[in-house]
Amino acid sequence: MEVGKITWISGPVVKVRISSPLQMLEQVEVSDMHLVGEVLSIRGDEATIQVYEETEGIKPGAPVYGSGAPLAVELGPGLIGRIFDGIQRPLKDLAALSGAFIQRGFTAAPLSRETKWHFSPSVSIGTALTPGQVWGVVPETANLQHRLMLPPNVSGTVTWLANEGDYTIDTPLVKLSTVQGEVTCSMLQRWPVRQPRPIRERVAPSEPLLTGQRVIDILFPIAKGGTAAIPGGFGAGKTVLQHALAKWSDADIVVYIGCGERGNEMTDVLIEFPKLQDPRTGRSLMERTILVANTSNMPVAAREASIYTGITLAEYYRDMGYAVALMADSTSRWAEALREVSGRLEEMPAEEGFPAYLPSRLAAFYERAGRVTTLAGNTGSVTVVGAISPPSADFSEPVTQHTQRFVRVFWALDKDLAAARHFPSINWLSSYSGYRDDISAWWGAHQAPDWQDLGKQMMAILQQESSLLDIAKLVGQDTLPDMERFILLIARTIKEAFLQQNAMDPVDAYSSPAKQVALVRLLLHIYDRGRKIIEQGCPVGRLQNEMDLWPEIVRARATVPNDQPELLQELRTRVDAKLNVIGKDYGA
Repeated sequence: MEVGKITWISGPVVKVRISSPLQMLEQVEVSDMHLVGEVLSIRGDEATIQVYEETEGIKPGAPVYGSGAPLAVELGPGLIGRIFDGIQRPLKDLAALSGAFIQRGFTAAPLSRETKWHFSPSVSIGTALTPGQVWGVVPETANLQHRLMLPPNVSGTVTWLANEGDYTIDTPLVKLSTVQGEVTCSMLQRWPVRQPRPIRERVAPSEPLLTGQRVIDILFPIAKGGTAAIPGGFGAGKTVLQHALAKWSDADIVVYIGCGERGNEMTDVLIEFPKLQDPRTGRSLMERTILVANTSNMPVAAREASIYTGITLAEYYRDMGYAVALMADSTSRWAEALREVSGRLEEMPAEEGFPAYLPSRLAAFYERAGRVTTLAGNTGSVTVVGAISPPSADFSEPVTQHTQRFVRVFWALDKDLAAARHFPSINWLSSYSGYRDDISAWWGAHQAPDWQDLGKQMMAILQQESSLLDIAKLVGQDTLPDMERFILLIARTIKEAFLQQNAMDPVDAYSSPAKQVALVRLLLHIYDRGRKIIEQGCPVGRLQNEMDLWPEIVRARATVPNDQPELLQELRTRVDAKLNVIGKDYGA
């Protein structure tokens, strides 16, 4: 239905003279090209609309059509393995319709109406269902069961139920008697992207999101349901680190949002991910991944919507009881889209031209992360990791500063480390994690009772090295006492053998928890033994030269398979043999 005509156009923002009822955040179609838009404000008989496609060629007087509903996503079987744009249009389907370059006004259903899915009911006639309760299941992939849930605002008693079989997503499968009357449900749901899905309660995080990245899992861990930020300048390795997290984390589902990033980076993801093997299942990584691609050359307004689309998809699978990891790359580009639209709305700018509501928008986004008890009583989680691209690696800029207020993990990437080919380039002196105490019990029960102490001891060595390097710059490293030179030697070994990790190496790309703990124990054991020998008068040069296993210790991260951490114990035995020979001369 036509709701008005355009009176003013400024890039992705248009103003409309209203002729029929219109509501805030309603999804609309602009002009006879039916460009997708969303109502941002209504003042009197004038509405301001954000258009998610290019407005070139649109003229004042063009009609605007209302939908009567907010911008929403389709939820149901078929989401996994798909690639969507910022407003959930399937890119492969659009490419088939319009060619390599997507033309304006083209659209396609996010979920196929022709594909049939095998439905198995999990309730029976007469069952009383509450909001969010599972009433059937569908095998979405070989290792992922899609749980069909009652919408959050529906409850009632089952009066009819389809038999087990193959159905399309819009086929009625269950009927309920409710206080409002009879309600029919299919596999398909819709949910407004800007409205968080309801939960029963939040649960304190207690289980780590294992990433396979040693510097993260041991020193700066994140919990399932946690929030993290990855700030770093150009070339510091943000995208590669997020790719590694998406590939190797032990989340059940991964939602990867390419928000305003370069097209070639998203192309790498689209080409690489289908070829990668999930370490847990041995099948394609795309069988647990959803991609939302909104590159820098796509309409800027759709970039603003993309993170809401992605997190709504994540919440949907969370409500099934799954652990979901969401990667947003990058929130700086999202904030720039906010700034551009805000400028065209002629709003008063705040710091560096960003709108005054930037902090509240960031807070609302990260607040949708968490470990929760769902409406049906299951436990699920959404972990949010947002990359930040501060200009000139300036962490004092507004997006980084405001994000830091709302996240509990801060992985600060260092350009100097990246220039020295040290990856991941996480600066161990600037980064932190607020989840260590929350997840230490899990590590104690599953891997190492002293996990907390292992991380603290390693950080203490690295912090001592930082202080000693400042002194060494003034007086020279050779003038330092033997004990201090030994600390520098061990710290360098820790950086090379533990903190560095090669994302391209078939072994080193992922490090199992057992291997991580064994490697930490080996390095700290060498530190303890060497310190005692030096205290008895041994010069550090002898330890460095006669203990000829240092190169093998460094290479162990790539030569010891993840399923054979006992090989590190064998290496430790050989190290002890060397140290015993040296220490014997000094009574140590």
